[in-house]
Amino acid sequence: MLDDGLKTQLKAYLQNLRQPIELVASLGEGQGSKDMLALLESVAETSDKVSLNLAGDDARKPSFAIARADGGADVRFAGLPLGHEFTSLVLALLHVGGHPPKFDAEVLDQVRALEGEFRFETYFSQSCQNCPDVVQALNTMAALNPNITHVAIDGALFQAEVEERQVMAVPTILLNGQPFGQGRMSLEQILAKLDTGVAAREAEKIKVKDAFDVLVVGGGPAGAAAAIYAARKGIRTGVAAERFGGQVLDTMAIENFISVPHTEGPKLASALEQHVKDYDVDIMNLQKAVGLVPAQTPGGLIEIKLENGASLTSRSVILATGARWRNINVPGEAEYKNKGVAYCPHCDGPLFKGKRVAVIGGGNSGVEAAIDLAGLVAHVTLIEFDSQLRADAVLQRKLASLPNVRIVTSAMTTEVLGDGTKVTGLTYKDRNHDKVHQVDLEGVFVQIGLVPNTEWLKDSGVALTARGEIEVDHRGETSLPGVFAAGDATTTPYKQIIIAMGEGSKAALSAFDYMIRLEPAVPAEQEAA
Repeated sequence: MLDDGLKTQLKAYLQNLRQPIELVASLGEGQGSKDMLALLESVAETSDKVSLNLAGDDARKPSFAIARADGGADVRFAGLPLGHEFTSLVLALLHVGGHPPKFDAEVLDQVRALEGEFRFETYFSQSCQNCPDVVQALNTMAALNPNITHVAIDGALFQAEVEERQVMAVPTILLNGQPFGQGRMSLEQILAKLDTGVAAREAEKIKVKDAFDVLVVGGGPAGAAAAIYAARKGIRTGVAAERFGGQVLDTMAIENFISVPHTEGPKLASALEQHVKDYDVDIMNLQKAVGLVPAQTPGGLIEIKLENGASLTSRSVILATGARWRNINVPGEAEYKNKGVAYCPHCDGPLFKGKRVAVIGGGNSGVEAAIDLAGLVAHVTLIEFDSQLRADAVLQRKLASLPNVRIVTSAMTTEVLGDGTKVTGLTYKDRNHDKVHQVDLEGVFVQIGLVPNTEWLKDSGVALTARGEIEVDHRGETSLPGVFAAGDATTTPYKQIIIAMGEGSKAALSAFDYMIRLEPAVPAEQEAA
């Protein structure tokens, strides 16, 4: 199951085990069970601290538990943890085996202190780049706290269970049998939902922070670059980010980041965060900005209000809040989100294997999504508002060659249909003849571009375009003194990672230049004289 290279790597990792662990397998007769047995045998061969027990009696087959002698951990995988989840397997082995997780000590203490019974179940797919964060966070919690159990379930392998529980997006998290969350969640976010006092404690910490020289709002490529360039100037730098990494976390393959032929969004986001941490930067993650108050005097402090009630002040601010997927805003879209309406074909595509889906949008992202899905689903209907597709010619030729794809242009999606629990179809209007058509299907993937995360700035004095983009000049300056902006939230054309990084760096240099040209404050004794 594992090639020699992976076995060698795994053997090196498992040298960090501090106590013996046992793999308890529950196997059936199918190919999945045979593959799991081969995987577990390969793992057990790499360390004398790992043993294999084939007497498991879990109802889910194939599945296996990672256990230790004291019984203080319950981490399980129902399905093969390969693809994006292989790292989750390695970390689970290490953490159950006593190797300390790489989280802040305060966060780990919060996990250990949780009281009550927490039975977590997570549905994942091997192609989902958002799932490992959730699986790894919950596995870590189960390894640290005996009151917490977690099983990661491959939705593609347990289709009947997925249908019964109406799981239509991954990752989907259940707690004690009830819905808990969907989409990427960090350990800190999960804790915040379980421990309601976390937000209040974080707010109190933030309220006593001194003013920054540069405060970056946003933790994507633009925000990370801005923080690094500011910190390198030796000035007091802070980052307030709702989600460090931003939309990059939801990006699958990245093949146009110059000098790096191929990488993946989560991997790049992790590297960005580590690079920022190499400098003296105060990172405040899971902090959503809800308001900006301009400086009252030239060179005065700018205030950023946060959702938790706290505020931060700074001599200069760099806005790098990025953008999010645009909604089609038709009846049924919000009602059936994660119940058939999806935005990530890589993550959720495997859940629609053998079913009929539609892709809304004929740009590069829409056509790429249709091509990817065509290899999984029974049929794809691509719907484009314009009279022709806007994707690159090579992508259009590939799409046209696929036998299970239908392309509809000059079509306006008018409604997502459902039966109250899941999507059953959609309607669109032919823009040439005003005739309304219905398409019966089980999934709708929306791929129609981005909308900037700037609603919170509408009453701040920062000039925005009609589309909500922050107006910036060639230096990254906004309409407010001391306030700069960079990345996908601005009017800068071409929303690309490498461009956002350059714009973030430029904004930081402009902010530094702004501050060194401010009139120095007059000492109090001179004012009195």
